This record gives sequence, structure tokens and C-alpha cells, in this order.
Amino acid sequence: MSEIYDVIILGAGPAGISAAIYASRARLETLWLEKQFVPGGQIIDTYEVDNYPGMPGMSGMDLGEAMGEHAKKLGIEPVRETVRSIEDQGSVKVVRTKKNEYLAKTIIYACGANHRHLGIPGEEELSGMGVSYCATCDGAFFKDRVTVVVGGGNVAAEDAVFLARLCKKVYVVHRRDQLRAEKVLQEQLFECRNVEMVWNSIPLEIQGESQVTGLKVQNVKTGEEQVLAADGVFIAVGITPNTGLLKELVKMDDGGYIVAGEEGITTAPGIFAAGDLRTKALRQVVTAVSDGANAVTSVQHYLMGR
Repeated sequence: MSEIYDVIILGAGPAGISAAIYASRARLETLWLEKQFVPGGQIIDTYEVDNYPGMPGMSGMDLGEAMGEHAKKLGIEPVRETVRSIEDQGSVKVVRTKKNEYLAKTIIYACGANHRHLGIPGEEELSGMGVSYCATCDGAFFKDRVTVVVGGGNVAAEDAVFLARLCKKVYVVHRRDQLRAEKVLQEQLFECRNVEMVWNSIPLEIQGESQVTGLKVQNVKTGEEQVLAADGVFIAVGITPNTGLLKELVKMDDGGYIVAGEEGITTAPGIFAAGDLRTKALRQVVTAVSDGANAVTSVQHYLMGR
């Protein structure tokens, strides 16, 4: 008979690392799975993390590595395997990878989410060098400078309002002639005197060598192209949570996020969610770390109640 773990943790971003640390300290029989070579999740693509307490100015790669080393010192490291499927058999959960089948009493699902990309020239090359997907993470680096926000939903409007308080000027590029954001957010945005709307326009190319210098856009009605000179481009066209493996097992909202509060408790007993893929107001490193700790506490309560 295969070993039945107390918990299998999926994912090695901040939520998964935090969960691994807390599970190790709780002396739970733990298996930790991650498909990437380097721990840290999305933060490894962040040039500088300036809002994680006690570590101002640390690069995302260094922070992810430090978190991974913390777990390693406690005797736990992720096993590099890609999970293909998860089956809920009630008291036992089955996690299948390409090579193995693992059994556990509980699962902490911390596979994160991915920012949607524009897929235009310069986006990948200048990521972390003026291209950002998180205004609250990186906005402070653009104080008194010029930035562009691409998008028309709630996040784009919120990002633009946030940046307008810091930046000399903010362009908002949207492919239509009106925003999809909630009216109250639109009102706040339109009250910002240093925000210029660039309607009916799509991004074509992010320009720059070692740093962003501008965004080339095209008007979808006239075909006219122009370059918006800017120091930073903030892309806010949505986030895709990596929740496909649980699609048939737990309740999700319309955006594909797992419905779970800060305790990480989902609608499936014994399956817990942590990090950016659960329903929450703020998706940051600090909240992901909190989620991992809370999920382990919930696992312990669940195991004691069985």
C-alpha cells in the first residue's frame, strides 16, 4: 500500500513555501510538488520587491530563493513533478503526475495565477525594466515619472488612480471608447487631472533597450499610429488563476477563482486553497504568505476532527 501523506502541497510560490514551512514545523507528513526548477512563483519575475516587510529593495529572484532556503533548512524541499490530475475519494485524495500516484488525507492547492500578457514586441524583453503587471507592487518606482496603463476593467482603473497619485502623467490605453470598470472607479479616474485617456487604441509595441521609453499604439478606427513616451507600462488586462485541476472538485467564481476565505477552506472537505488563486481582495506576496500559514492551520483542524 502506498504511503498516505497528511498533506500534499501543490505549488512553490510564496503561499506554497509558507505552507511547507508551517507544515514542517507542525510535523505533518508532507509531500511538496512543484513543476518549476526555481521556487518563488510570480515574484521571481519581479525586478524589485519593495513592499514585503523587512526586505525593502530585494529582487524577486532573491526573495524567492531566500524563502526556498528557509524551507530547506527545515528539511523540506519541493519534488519537481507536473501534476496531471487530482481525484477526491473522500478521506483520501489522489494526486497523479506523469510518473507517480500519490495519496494524501488533505491537499493545499497553491498553484498561483498568471497575468495575461499582451503578446507584443518588447513585453517580455522589458519585463521588470519598466513593464509591470502590478501597480501596487511597482508603482513607487515611477514617482514623478510618466506611465501607461493598458486595460479597461476595474484593475486598470484602480491602477491608473493609484499611479496618478505618484506619477507626473498617466496614459490609459483602451481598445473601446468607454471603460468596463465600475462607475465609481470611472468617476475617480476621470477626476484625476494628470490622467489622459487614449480611447479606441490597441498597443503594438513596447519600446526601449534596457528600459522602457514608450508604447506604440494604433487607433482601431483610423489606423493612425503614435508613440506614447513613457518610463513604465502597466499591463492590466486580467489574471488567469491556475485552477483547472480542481474544476470539477470545488466551487469557483465566474473568473475561475476558488471560493475560499482566509482560512483556505473550500467546498471540498480536505482540499484547501492558498494564494492568488482564491477569492480575495488583495493579491500580494504578503497575503499569499499569510494564506499558506492559514491553510496549514486549517489542515491541522481538519485532521484532528477526523
